[in-house]
Amino acid sequence: MTPSFTAHLIPMNRGIYATHYVKTSGSTSAEQLHRVLADFYSGQPFVQLLPFGEVPQSRHVRGSNMTRIGVVADRGTGKAIVISTLDNLVKGASGQAVQNMNVVLGVPETTALDQIALFP
Repeated sequence: MTPSFTAHLIPMNRGIYATHYVKTSGSTSAEQLHRVLADFYSGQPFVQLLPFGEVPQSRHVRGSNMTRIGVVADRGTGKAIVISTLDNLVKGASGQAVQNMNVVLGVPETTALDQIALFP
């Protein structure tokens, strides 16, 4: 499967909400793309793939190092929409630096980053 996509980044007060329009190839469906992403992100502590058809909301990642991803079927055939959101103040350079430092130092990747997201 070699999907092509375009992305639209929507800056917000706090965070990034990206909508990716994926043109799948052949008989690949949006549900199959969701399964591929589920396998790929399985076990990743800071990526949460939502159940198929659910859309993430930026308020659910505010103040956290989490990225939430949703996959929905487009009305057009052979297309899927992948939506992701993250808090770029935490998941951005500072959270990434702490996460990388944890890996380099051999401590759990989630050290100092596993707080629950703030709710507005």
